Amino acid sequence: MNLEQLLNAVPNYAKDLKLNLGNLLAQPELTKQQIWGTALTSAITARNPQLLKAIEAKAAEHLTPEAMEAARAAAAIMGMNNVYYRFLHLTENKKYVTIPARLRMNVIRSHGIDVVDFELFCIAASAINGCGACVDSHEKVVRDKGTGEDVILGCVRIASVIHALATVFDAA
Repeated sequence: MNLEQLLNAVPNYAKDLKLNLGNLLAQPELTKQQIWGTALTSAITARNPQLLKAIEAKAAEHLTPEAMEAARAAAAIMGMNNVYYRFLHLTENKKYVTIPARLRMNVIRSHGIDVVDFELFCIAASAINGCGACVDSHEKVVRDKGTGEDVILGCVRIASVIHALATVFDAA
């Protein structure tokens, strides 16, 4: 089922999600790579196979193979980091933050696409996964590189709607 067919299957109670996604996938403040890389990262992170397959097929029309791989890498590395760094944030035992993570994260520097775009993908995954430490860290990187809040929120909006759609499809 392609993305259009899948969105046409959205129940009436979730119609706002369908309309929101259509608008968000055409945001003028974001590049195609930012839109579709964020959408793919978010679909992977949201874990609904049906939605992922549809988003992945549509994203392939707009992204290079390198950008597709970077979106997948962002979802993967944030899947690990969000758990680890959320634990550090949630625990009252501050000794944990003094111990080296000992987790490989080389892809954060070797993803092969624009740094800002990869960081935006990481923000989207971190927002879905609820890791405030990672959201703060990656958001600071993109702001330090001159990215405005409108671009950052544009990506987070995509993540929020894709996550909500995954919830709807999981419940069906």
